[in-house]
Amino acid sequence: MNIRLLTAFYLFIFTSCAAQKVDVLVVGGGASGTTAGIQAARMGVNTLIVEETAWLGGMLTSAGVSAVDGNYKLPSGIFGEFRDSLEKYYGGANALKTGWVSNVLFEPKVGNDILQKMVKAQAKLSVWQNTKFVSSKKTADGWNVTVEKNGINQLISAKIMIDATELGDVAKACGVKYDIGMEARSVCGEDIAPLQANDIIQDLTYVMILKDYGVNKTIAKPEGYDASKFYCTAQSPNCTNPTSGQTVWSKDKMMTYGKLPNGKYMINWPIEGNDYYVNILEMNELERKTALDKAKQFSLCYLYYLQTELGFSTYGLDDSQFPTADKFPMIPYHRESRRIHGLVRFNVNHVTKPFTQPEALYRTGIAVGDYPIDHHHKRYLEWDKLPELHFYPVPSYNVPIGVMVPQDVDNLIIAEKSISVSNLLNGSTRLQPVVLQIGQAAGAMAAISVQQQKPIAATSVRLIQTSLLDADGYLMPYLDLAKNDIHFKAIQRIGATGILKGEGKNVGWSNETWFYTDKTVLVSELKQGLSDYEPAFVWSASETELSVSSALNLLVQFAGFYHKDTVTVERVKAEWTKLGLSTFSLERKITRKEFAVLLDYFIQPFLLKQIDFKGNFITVPTEVMESKIPIHMKYNSGKIVVQNIDVSKLELFNENGQLLARSSSNSISYKTSKCICILNVYIGNALVKSEKILIQ
Repeated sequence: MNIRLLTAFYLFIFTSCAAQKVDVLVVGGGASGTTAGIQAARMGVNTLIVEETAWLGGMLTSAGVSAVDGNYKLPSGIFGEFRDSLEKYYGGANALKTGWVSNVLFEPKVGNDILQKMVKAQAKLSVWQNTKFVSSKKTADGWNVTVEKNGINQLISAKIMIDATELGDVAKACGVKYDIGMEARSVCGEDIAPLQANDIIQDLTYVMILKDYGVNKTIAKPEGYDASKFYCTAQSPNCTNPTSGQTVWSKDKMMTYGKLPNGKYMINWPIEGNDYYVNILEMNELERKTALDKAKQFSLCYLYYLQTELGFSTYGLDDSQFPTADKFPMIPYHRESRRIHGLVRFNVNHVTKPFTQPEALYRTGIAVGDYPIDHHHKRYLEWDKLPELHFYPVPSYNVPIGVMVPQDVDNLIIAEKSISVSNLLNGSTRLQPVVLQIGQAAGAMAAISVQQQKPIAATSVRLIQTSLLDADGYLMPYLDLAKNDIHFKAIQRIGATGILKGEGKNVGWSNETWFYTDKTVLVSELKQGLSDYEPAFVWSASETELSVSSALNLLVQFAGFYHKDTVTVERVKAEWTKLGLSTFSLERKITRKEFAVLLDYFIQPFLLKQIDFKGNFITVPTEVMESKIPIHMKYNSGKIVVQNIDVSKLELFNENGQLLARSSSNSISYKTSKCICILNVYIGNALVKSEKILIQ
């Protein structure tokens, strides 16, 4: 055998058999995959992203959809960081308002550059570009995954895998159950769902980024060109039969819809534009390529129409955006994917009436969104037989953590658009800000699973939520306070317990939810909230609106119920100003913000009772509750001792959810100069206490 061929052969064998070991493997470097990798690495676990293209960001960049939809007032987590970076690059928030479809528009190349820099800043994060998922095999402690990197198969061993692919291909390969298309109304009970299920998904789009070259750039007439398909894309003498209820804009208005900075134009036009219907989800690789080539050809036909019929002859595909020979994005914009069967299925009812559903999913929020339900179906031949879902109004909402966890497969997290939601609600959760947050939550969940050495479904929801709060994330979609407000986290935590509930509403084009921080506390509402949280706690008040005096007495009584004997009226008075509250007076009524801040600080109900993935409070063992065993702790010379002989395990975490130490006895050692930590105390297999402590 030729020496060169022999060397290549052994190199192939070596790279195929020597496994790359990581804690977390993220398959797909799209919107959610990128944020998943960043968050997991920031929390201290070794993470690898594998991505088929040369870019990061998926729909935001590689697909050319560089116009962020929604969340303008909810800049949660890494999405907020990304937006801040765009503002810094272009020179402020107003510099991003170049078109009318969005308040955040940018060039795809710039978006990729920003994400690449964010990734490179993480020491524990690696990225393999031009790498394709091939197969996966479950192991006793994780996954063995084969990928094709630059034409050579490589093996990766990972404890946790995150499916952040565009179409949920990894979930399918791992045996996860899933749905395609619209569920029947009977499945989720959504009034606007069709009576019968179908396999119809949303239109996809091959986006185009154009620029005005100032000279004729008219392309050759594409094969299969039919001008009639685009007659009503804008006002035209040929538009004689526009779709009922659909606005036909002027051609200039249409073109500036997706105008980007630096004189670029994003063409992602839904009105007889370049949307294209095809369902490629169950096709093989060759069938997908053939179908997507037709979708790209359809966009070329639309470009030809713009150039020849609407007079934009000097506009052509931007030659400075994508590293592709044809100047098209690397991937199409997929609006819909497979949707897994998760621990919970999130639907429209959970969004419109979150506090009256059988499942308290709002308590488990890890991402927030405020975009209406927006489905694109007009290129489906029988679109008029489908529900009308064009900007169906909903309040702003939070996404429950259980949508990312498949029912029957361990050590796998699902992100991107393949989460467990109804087909209808996917029309809102698919938007970029929500998907970016879902990825960040997936990364946090993966990191905590690795550090806790627990299966995904056994991870602490509250620890994951705490790590997201500490990363400037939102758990609840409350608009009252900005994330840099000193009381933001308190409102988020109390909101996630349900002791005080907000109100969601649709106002014109705005979908909102408010905590109403400045309103007074209604006794009737508080009684219901406390009863939902702790049915065994009973209190009475003669007032309709809670006074400061009654609030302080209630805090002391509630603290006593949980054996927090250090909470007294005098202590609350002393801490009032230190907590950033003002105008102390026992006689006046207390505001919802003030009570939430006091409740969060003195009682810590967010951490006091753990929750499961459906938002149920996890019950402490009966024998512990009945005897009301107090948990007493002391810290001395680097050792924390819980003075209860029946303690079976202790876990110590920092505020980001990172595991610091674990012990199978009633004492745990940890030495530091100063650290705010979370101590979990177990009796048997039950977590009976989770408390914030200060180690000095």
